[in-house]
Amino acid sequence: MNSSIKVDSVNISERKGIVKKPVQSIRLTSTGVADDAHRGPWHRQVSMLGVESIEKFSKDSAREYAFGDFAENITSNGMEVFKSGVFDYFINDEVALEVTQIGKKCHGAGCSIYKEVGNCVMPKEGIFLRVKKEGLLKPGDFLNYVPRIFKVKIITLSDRASQGFYEDRSGPRINHLTREFFEKNSRKHDIENIIIPDEGSALTREIQKGLDAKVDIIFTTGGTGIGPRDITPDVVEPMLDKEIPGIMELIRVKYGMEKPNALLSRGVAGVIDKSLVYTMPGSPKAIQEYTHEIFKTVMHSMQMLHDINAH
Repeated sequence: MNSSIKVDSVNISERKGIVKKPVQSIRLTSTGVADDAHRGPWHRQVSMLGVESIEKFSKDSAREYAFGDFAENITSNGMEVFKSGVFDYFINDEVALEVTQIGKKCHGAGCSIYKEVGNCVMPKEGIFLRVKKEGLLKPGDFLNYVPRIFKVKIITLSDRASQGFYEDRSGPRINHLTREFFEKNSRKHDIENIIIPDEGSALTREIQKGLDAKVDIIFTTGGTGIGPRDITPDVVEPMLDKEIPGIMELIRVKYGMEKPNALLSRGVAGVIDKSLVYTMPGSPKAIQEYTHEIFKTVMHSMQMLHDINAH
């Protein structure tokens, strides 16, 4: 995928439900494109469609299309923009746009292109963005494509492993499964692993380091049981801004039905600032089970945390 795109056209419309017309430049503001009908305080402030998608659709429908016919604010050239991901950026020295949604619900009979040819490319290959830096954008400008790098911190709590008497297998297992998850979704990622003893002060310190580094996810493994040194939930729960009880409740019930010992885990999940935090048991088998459920909601959880309400 190219590292930059060229702006072939910028387009606006004064009301919704009609094609947009090319203009000499657009001003990107905190609510989207000035004077455009689709601007507003929401996550779909600016729309973009690549000429690559338009040309493909033009060939399939056997007709030509003008810039703005698909109601896109920006007609780009240089990459298939629909292969970008939510949280990725398109930036230059003047403006910054963050991808917030790929595709949209088709309006069907309410779309002029759909009414004419019975199909439309925008719902499948158009993308939506919000303005992160205001400024002017015009045809001929270039925007650099900057993929989001998701940052993950994995903390293993184990007195024995921290002293070298026991090989940590749970932390590496989380690392492996997390890499699999992000690679499957074609997302860049950076993962840190650390081992500490079962001490509250050490755990608090490492969580704070993760928060200072603005990691997206903090996983802990170990210390969720009821033993005298099992302190992970007791340390983490008071630090949470918001708890997400449903995930851990589901896991305990689902796996506890067959293995009652799973019901003894006191793991918690929640949010601290913009970071998701999940505390898991200290066995590789449990890690497999927990992450299987956690990863189902991770991306949507991050979108909610960053005010992207793409329900």
